[in-house]
Amino acid sequence: MLLEMSIRHLAVIEHVELHCKNGFHVLTGETGAGKSIIIDALSLIAGGRTSSDLVRYGSDKATIEAMFGIEPGHPVWAVLERLGIEADPEEHLIIRREITAQGKSTSRINGQLVNLAMLKEVGEWLVNIHGQHEHQSLFKVEEHLRWLDLFGEAEIAPARQAYQEAYDAYQTIRKQVRELQDTSKQNLQMMDLYRFQVEEIRAAQLKPGEDEALAEEKQKLGNAEKLYSNAADAYDLLYGGGKGLDSVRRAMQKLQDIAGLDPAKLQSIAEQVQSSYYQLEDAAYQIRDYRDEVEFNPSRLDFIEQRLDTISSLRRKYGDTVSDILAYGDKIAHELDLIENKDEKLMQLEKQEQAAFAALQRLADDLTGLRKSVADRLSAEIVAELRELHMERTQFQVHFAPVEGRKLTRDGADQVEFLISANPGEPLRSLSKIASGGEISRVMLALKSIFARVDRIPVLVFDEVDTGVSGRAAQAIAEKMSKLSQSCQVFSITHLPQVACMADAHYRIHKTTDGDRTYTNVDDLGTDERIHELARMLGGVEVTEKTLQHAQEMLALANDKKARMV
Repeated sequence: MLLEMSIRHLAVIEHVELHCKNGFHVLTGETGAGKSIIIDALSLIAGGRTSSDLVRYGSDKATIEAMFGIEPGHPVWAVLERLGIEADPEEHLIIRREITAQGKSTSRINGQLVNLAMLKEVGEWLVNIHGQHEHQSLFKVEEHLRWLDLFGEAEIAPARQAYQEAYDAYQTIRKQVRELQDTSKQNLQMMDLYRFQVEEIRAAQLKPGEDEALAEEKQKLGNAEKLYSNAADAYDLLYGGGKGLDSVRRAMQKLQDIAGLDPAKLQSIAEQVQSSYYQLEDAAYQIRDYRDEVEFNPSRLDFIEQRLDTISSLRRKYGDTVSDILAYGDKIAHELDLIENKDEKLMQLEKQEQAAFAALQRLADDLTGLRKSVADRLSAEIVAELRELHMERTQFQVHFAPVEGRKLTRDGADQVEFLISANPGEPLRSLSKIASGGEISRVMLALKSIFARVDRIPVLVFDEVDTGVSGRAAQAIAEKMSKLSQSCQVFSITHLPQVACMADAHYRIHKTTDGDRTYTNVDDLGTDERIHELARMLGGVEVTEKTLQHAQEMLALANDKKARMV
């Protein structure tokens, strides 16, 4: 839900702070007072387009900041994570929008700079605004299938996923068939080159990592004489007669003979010399073994050099490493195989394509059947909602038609359109063809009431959608919006006292002047102030005792009605 919103220097607003609660909120006031500016601010927070005209005259920039409280598990948190925006579901979500006098816009989510596309993607999960003449997605035919699937998500989602997986598999096979069919003469002319390359790579009998191992062995063989000579000299110096180790051994014996005469000083020295002797003796044996392992093999060295030359030649042609060369060989071997066995492989792929399409068609039929079942339930629920809004004889139908050309798309085989007949004797027609403003308002409200249960958008805004209605229809709209606010937060601009009295929070928008400047202000009305505002809405400019009494009774009846709705 929207918890707070701060607006600075937007149009005729100098500074306004809104502190919101759960439930149904109404904004009322004289025509031209600036009620729509509040809706504009919410639209900007949700990613709406900006204009320099929105910045208050004389100000450098306009600023809107909104704080939302969204429960953990809401889809918006996954959207934020995917977009790389830091957010904690246990904390509030803060969106800030700035518009300069030059029309430039800056957006931040939790202090992190975001572009307009990112803000809009997040905003679509937070705020939904419906105006009297606004073309919402509910009135766009291309969106109707998505809304139907959303309504029947529990039943439709598994079938849709199975269908889409099969569709992707079918498209993969279909692409392979088309690529094979499009094999050109140029590819056929490449056969000789491919054969030569495949044979050259195969003849080399390469092994991954072979070049590194050979280079290491070459280094050893190339330095064999030096390795042997130095190792032999080192061993001779340590173990040759009367040299190294023999001298250390004699020194060790001398120290051992006298250590007992002065143990405090000589014992540790004797032990150190003894330890050194044994370490040197062990090192000498290792040097001797290494000397004996050094290999003099000129023919092996020649072989290695030739082998490395071969690998170097292949690397210049086919890749930087032996692994790259082998991968290239596998690739062109596959290409060669496709060319040489094109007809056979094409026949196999075409059979796979036919089988995949048949399976896809069956899944599409299953999906259509599920959608039609859900559509019947949706139609019945919408008709029931419209009946509550005093459109008792309205018909609603979800019309199914095959995709143009009877093609299968990733969404299935269906084109779906919501049709309605608001009056007896009139044919069913598209939602967008509804002429009456009052009918549009009630149909939209019925649709919103149903889809609000599944779309999980926490803030719903109605901008004068009750225009064109009065009497019982106005009362029905008021009760419907109040009921809707039990599942989401609802804001509505209204001129109807029947709607305003049902609100849980009532904001009065009014203008004041100070010198030559105009200011729009927002008052959060208490009970007495609400009664006075309702009386104004009932009786016009002049508020009388009679209208005040009427307003008080209306508010009391509304509170009683809301208590019974819980």
